[in-house]
Amino acid sequence: MSKQSVVKVGIADLNIVTAPDVIRTSGLGSCVGVVIFNKNKQIAGMAHVMLPDSNLGKQATINRYKYADTAIDILVEELMSRGIRKPQLQAKIAGGAQMFQINTGNDMMRIGKRNVEAVLTKLAEHKIPVISSDVGGNFGRTIEFDPQTGLLKIRTITKGEHVI
Repeated sequence: MSKQSVVKVGIADLNIVTAPDVIRTSGLGSCVGVVIFNKNKQIAGMAHVMLPDSNLGKQATINRYKYADTAIDILVEELMSRGIRKPQLQAKIAGGAQMFQINTGNDMMRIGKRNVEAVLTKLAEHKIPVISSDVGGNFGRTIEFDPQTGLLKIRTITKGEHVI
């Protein structure tokens, strides 16, 4: 029996794991943790998305893992390069909180909501169903996904721990 490792995904980062390893990211406030997986093959990719759209990047070169539109494309490509067909993929997402009270009425400042919308749009473009989610609120999350069970464990300071 193999020893289980925890593979960490940093902010504006992504990675791929196969069972028995699990994959984890911390510090999901307005950011969204996107897990795309195939339970039968026990493989999963996770991205820690910070912003909705790479067109918002002002630098000449951008971190493609930082944005919903580019990070999800990369995750799908990486999984497909490992022999997984797109129709075999499913997704779970968590995060997208509104961490600070903003009373401008301007949705531009609601990064969490915009991140969730961008992630859902990009997953729909790829025809990858989101089978469960835990988004919104005003609290941060740490998530850990087990590709062997297909379960996403979500920990929060205020709401405790639960699984989707």
